[in-house]
Amino acid sequence: MSPPKGVRSPGSKGGGRGQGQPTQARQSVGKGGRGGPSRRGSGGRSGNRESQRGTTPRGNRGNASGSQKGLGGDQVEGRQAVRELLLAGTRRTREVVLAGDLDPAPILDDIIDLADEAKVTLREVSRNRFENLARTDAPQGVIALAQPLKEFEFEDLLVPDAAGRDPFLLLLDGVTDPGNLGAILRSAECAGVTGVVLPRHRAVGVTATVAKSAAGAIEHLRMTRVAGLPKALGRLSSAGVWSVGLDAGGETAIHRLTVADQPVALVMGAEGAGLSRLVRERCDAMAHIPLVGVLGSLNVSAAAAVALFEVARHRT
Repeated sequence: MSPPKGVRSPGSKGGGRGQGQPTQARQSVGKGGRGGPSRRGSGGRSGNRESQRGTTPRGNRGNASGSQKGLGGDQVEGRQAVRELLLAGTRRTREVVLAGDLDPAPILDDIIDLADEAKVTLREVSRNRFENLARTDAPQGVIALAQPLKEFEFEDLLVPDAAGRDPFLLLLDGVTDPGNLGAILRSAECAGVTGVVLPRHRAVGVTATVAKSAAGAIEHLRMTRVAGLPKALGRLSSAGVWSVGLDAGGETAIHRLTVADQPVALVMGAEGAGLSRLVRERCDAMAHIPLVGVLGSLNVSAAAAVALFEVARHRT
């Protein structure tokens, strides 16, 4: 296929594209039958006393100081994020900490059941103690301490994934707001992104706030960090992956993108500043989201959601 107008062919720097398998929907995993009676036991909670929760003993928590930092994500807060961490089972969870004044809720029963099944330590602490442990503003009474996220090799993201899907990548150029990053990762997972590339410097990592905002998406995304996005874009081109930058001044409307059904990487800029000059120059094409209102821009997480699902629409 010849490149569309205004688009540089990535194949000019290296090998061609292999024919990928059709996109497959991610099979959801869940556990039914958890709406029954609460498993909290008959004993009440004392205000300042730490107590054991569940059947797993407190021992065997592992040595957190000896583990590698990697991408981060070693502290997960929020009910949905912790539930998905336990349900996914892609990394070891050392401990789940619960605030001692929580009202009964089915999702809390899910968390307790899943932790028991995985032999994860459950600990209940006073509200004051819990707030001292929390790193987010609204942890919803649940914190999990886990092994850091696995950091994939950049080259692993340039080939079809285990499901046979051609690369559908997301590159983020200097996003610094953790709430925005978490929301972007949640949209990316739901849209079927096969890999996320983050800058190693001048950008937020996977903090507790990011993990909570992502609502479990970090457990299912392949992610890596690179020293510089311009160099990474060159490697994408050599591997036959189109790179499309999103910018208000882009030549092509995102819904008219002709390479969306091929191996493609969507490149999003930072809040306010947008794409850096070098990153913009290395992209094969620039696209924009048509706006019809008075305001001239979208929040970066909202723009990412629109663009990701528009690309996903062409790939299904």
